[in-house]
Amino acid sequence: MEKVRIGIVGIGAISGIYLENITKRFTQMEIVGVCDLIDERAKSAVKNYGIPKQYPTMYEMFADDSVEIVLNLTRPYEHFEVSKAALLAGKHVYSEKPLAATLEEGKELVRLAQQKGLLLGGAPDTFMGAGIQSCRKLIDDGYIGDPVGAAAFMICRGHESWHPDPDFYYQHGGGPLFDMGPYYLTALVNLLGGVQAVSGMAKASFDRRMISSEPHRGEEIQVRVPTYVTSMLQFDSGAVGTLFTTFDVHYWTQARLEIYGSRGTLIVPDPNTFGGPIQLYRPEDGTRREVPLTFDYSENSRALGLADMARALRTGRDFRANYQQTFHVLEIMESIYRSSREKRMVSLESSYTRGEPMHHNPLDGILD
Repeated sequence: MEKVRIGIVGIGAISGIYLENITKRFTQMEIVGVCDLIDERAKSAVKNYGIPKQYPTMYEMFADDSVEIVLNLTRPYEHFEVSKAALLAGKHVYSEKPLAATLEEGKELVRLAQQKGLLLGGAPDTFMGAGIQSCRKLIDDGYIGDPVGAAAFMICRGHESWHPDPDFYYQHGGGPLFDMGPYYLTALVNLLGGVQAVSGMAKASFDRRMISSEPHRGEEIQVRVPTYVTSMLQFDSGAVGTLFTTFDVHYWTQARLEIYGSRGTLIVPDPNTFGGPIQLYRPEDGTRREVPLTFDYSENSRALGLADMARALRTGRDFRANYQQTFHVLEIMESIYRSSREKRMVSLESSYTRGEPMHHNPLDGILD
């Protein structure tokens, strides 16, 4: 297969694993060039990964006919403008999560992609890893019977104690729901199917945060988004789920994701990872048993979704991390906020159909 040519906009903290995996693992892609507002970051990527070009601006990248897919790794509130400009220039787009910072922005991106016949999708792609895929098979094969509910909790005290540039997590497009919620919601819809209605309550417990990490140690962040969000999800299947995300709580662990069925319970790995332990509880023996992973990609495989999109671009098949999924997740999150504001349950307009499960290929990094 002819390699698919990628241009990357945004060389921040998340870019390292993408650069590593695209250049060394997912060999059916190649990076044509990179662009970042901070010149040193782009220069470093060019040098360390042997990338041919550094573009002065993203618009020069979008004007380059050799770029087929734009990988948008900018900050959440920048996703819309970057993705929109790339689509208008005729480029396929794969974006970090979320698809956009508002539902209206997401609708416009989807409209543009449909109008121009372009591929549009994005992160998270962790659902394609061994952990969630193994859980999907266990559920589909009836190991917990009929799913009746789910509980998902992402609990932490925020990112200002460790992240080098944590301010954007508390600005438009950030917060625990829009930052971490996509991992949990993407896992949930892949395990249980689409969501038809939500209810939620949201608040910001603290209006300011103090950074304790370098290089901004001692600086204050003004919080502009909810940081304590609790919600209920009604799935198309009839299952009912709980989603709780917060940056306000002192807690000894971060992730909890459980699927409850008529015949047992499945403890799902942290959806921010590709692997992790799976535990199955069945009443027959009254204990939790660890279940082996039965799919590929158990380690950090970010860019897996991009590789799947690249394969789809060459073969004409669908790809798994497409805009149907990223838009549905965006609408769920926006509807949770809307429910909190309007003090009522909100029905969703978008529908969701699960994509194909992953298939084994003995050649690592090469997708079906």
